[in-house]
Amino acid sequence: MKNIAKLILISAFGGMITLGLYKAFFEKQNSKTYIEAPAQVNQSPVNYSIPPTAPDNFVEAAQKSVHSVVHVKTAVRARVPVVQSPLDFFFGVPQAPGEGQLQLGTGSGVIISGDGYIVTNNHVIDKAEEILVSLNSGEEYSAKVIGTDPTTDIALIKIDDEVEGLPYLNFSNSDNIKVGEWVLAVGNPFNLTSTVTAGIVSAKARNIGIINERAAIESFIQTDAAVNPGNSGGALVNTRGELVGINSAISTRTGSFEGYSFAVPSNLAEKVVADLKEYGTVQRAFLGVSISDVSQRLADEMNLDVNSGVFVGGLSENGAAAEAGIQEGDIIVAVDDREVKKMAQLQEIIGGKRPGEKVKVSVLRDQDREDFMVTLRNVNGTTKRYKKEDLQFLTLLGGSFREVNEKERQAYRIPYGVKIIDVKSGILADQEIPAGFIITQINQKPIKTVQDINEIGKSLPRDKPVIIFGVLPNGREKYYAFGF
Repeated sequence: MKNIAKLILISAFGGMITLGLYKAFFEKQNSKTYIEAPAQVNQSPVNYSIPPTAPDNFVEAAQKSVHSVVHVKTAVRARVPVVQSPLDFFFGVPQAPGEGQLQLGTGSGVIISGDGYIVTNNHVIDKAEEILVSLNSGEEYSAKVIGTDPTTDIALIKIDDEVEGLPYLNFSNSDNIKVGEWVLAVGNPFNLTSTVTAGIVSAKARNIGIINERAAIESFIQTDAAVNPGNSGGALVNTRGELVGINSAISTRTGSFEGYSFAVPSNLAEKVVADLKEYGTVQRAFLGVSISDVSQRLADEMNLDVNSGVFVGGLSENGAAAEAGIQEGDIIVAVDDREVKKMAQLQEIIGGKRPGEKVKVSVLRDQDREDFMVTLRNVNGTTKRYKKEDLQFLTLLGGSFREVNEKERQAYRIPYGVKIIDVKSGILADQEIPAGFIITQINQKPIKTVQDINEIGKSLPRDKPVIIFGVLPNGREKYYAFGF
């Protein structure tokens, strides 16, 4: 019995030792791993993807901006095609008789003054016969269009009623916003009013080719904040609730948000709004250059020593750049000491200027940097600024002009005419009338001087076609007819 008892005691003691060793070497080690794991998670690279200035929440910015963003509702009249004969399928479907039907559209807008001025996208209110804006508080007002700028997709509208004390956002300096900075998109997607989404600035000065205008300015702020149909015209704000952009577009294959959205920078929008309020139309300034981005391929082809900047491929005759001394082949690298790496940046900077303003343009020429003071001009090659009511037919045509010289008169066998030097926008661009075309007649009246175009334009009938007759650069005669 004593031997059996000793055996049991020894076995029990051995088991305790074994259990103690297990506790010491296994459970203690597992416990250590468990404790360290959270510390490793807290120090993992995930945290470094969050900007160090990221706030704990966006409540303050959201509250400041959501009350300044309105829901814009529009009514646009559209004619509905009516098929009256099988032949209509082959020769075109006629328009329905009558005034057509009203179609409803929605978007967003940003109040920018206490008396009811609202900035939105041009495509939100384009051709609208009625505009209704709804405030976040639920109040509704009718609004009127003050002015539009299709080249930047910006429009300015105003509440019809006398109002004051409305909540509004001030424009901030969009140049100061950085890639990686947090931003909020505020608008009314899918008729869901007062919606706020967050993201970061993904890129700046982005040109995506969505504005169908010859003189379009695209230098969008790209973000990954969710933007959907209905957000157009809404606010892009920073974490302080300051307006840094007007949401305008999304990159999508489905019609809904797929990761990237685009906003017009506040600096550009503010300049357009200021022009529309003061002049009723945008004062566009032009350098008078044909440009392209300096890519690696272009650098190799042209034997350039740089791979960024804006290459000057051509100059407008008698244009601002040519007069200042800029030459074909120069590479624009800065304007007013602001670095320029691509076309969109240059277009944004110049788009923020008015005719008559001077800018310092820095170029690389034969590896040397040179500065030129350029006096910017309007579409007609002058420094004059026009109010909407004073717009001349010459301005509406949208080009630069000069009278033909003796050599051209002999070459084309014409007694007189006005040559189109450059086509920038307006009627010439819409009708695809090319640069180099010589106008000899408008509605059968002779055009001998540039001023003749304006004088004839004053008497052009608004309910009859305008016929421009002249000579193409190849010597062939041609006419263009369009409504006015």
